[in-house]
Amino acid sequence: MENTLGLEIIEVVEQAAIASARWMGKGEKNTADEVAVEAMRERMNKIYMRGRIVIGEGERDDAPMLYIGEEVGICSQPDAKDFCNPDELIEIDIAVDPCEGTNLVAYGQPGSMAVLAISQKGGLFAAPDFYMKKIAAPPAAKGKVDINKSATENLKILSECLDRSIDELVVVVMKRERHNDLIKEIREAGARVQLISDGDVGAAISCGFAGTNIHALMGIGAAPEGVISAAAMRALGGHFQGQLIYDPAIVKTGLIGESKEANLDRLKSMNINDPDKVYDAHELASGETVLFAACGITTGNLMQGVRFFAGGARTQSLVISNQSRTARFVDTIHMFDKQPKELQLH
Repeated sequence: MENTLGLEIIEVVEQAAIASARWMGKGEKNTADEVAVEAMRERMNKIYMRGRIVIGEGERDDAPMLYIGEEVGICSQPDAKDFCNPDELIEIDIAVDPCEGTNLVAYGQPGSMAVLAISQKGGLFAAPDFYMKKIAAPPAAKGKVDINKSATENLKILSECLDRSIDELVVVVMKRERHNDLIKEIREAGARVQLISDGDVGAAISCGFAGTNIHALMGIGAAPEGVISAAAMRALGGHFQGQLIYDPAIVKTGLIGESKEANLDRLKSMNINDPDKVYDAHELASGETVLFAACGITTGNLMQGVRFFAGGARTQSLVISNQSRTARFVDTIHMFDKQPKELQLH
């Protein structure tokens, strides 16, 4: 699957990132999201595959979305028999967030990106559009930190695993009212906190790479993005755990269904019978082959954002595979219809 789709999924996130980047700083988050969705859909429908969206985006704020259950790829189209024999191809499940961090794009802030994860059918957990308590940490701490432990306990474990003093550790937390006590505890334990307004996928993945100066992600964010993060962290060998949050009183901000009871009923209808289960990366992304791809929209810790020049644009992408055990950074120059005067290599 990696050999067949590796380059093409990079092009999917690149096209989404370029489309969204044109709206960077214009204050139009829904438009930045909409154009990314359409660019991603258009490119996916040119791929020789049978794809199905198992995690879409935008349900919470009625933004445009690649909807759950949507079929994508040449071989899922009504006239597929004219191009291929669909029965010869494996079915692929896809989780997408065409514009992860819409507010970051709208207000010209760092860290937004276009992301997706793919696996064989059934290989990605079809997370409901709820929230999720998350913890991510570097490979050295895999299986040692635990979402059920306090932040203080996990920081002590992380300190030992990384051979660093606690005051050298940086923990990323989303700036939300629900995290006030968590932020206070992390600081009192002696670690440093990096607050972000949106986009915790990039923060989770950064834990998997040395040199990013991010050593953990803690707190509650969106569940679908948790699955995408888990796919990347599984391939990187990092630590990731997630636990669904279904009680609006815990979330405090954002929409999460009518009530705790209604949310529990919805989980049961999705055959999630243990609502408090803690999932690890292998359970959230269980497929034999898991691929993750991202392209920077605005510059973040891992990737440069889209840079336009006369007649083209330059992007930086990341593709991670558990099959080849690789994480490839791809630097691409896109030449548009108007011929550039020169390629921008700096």
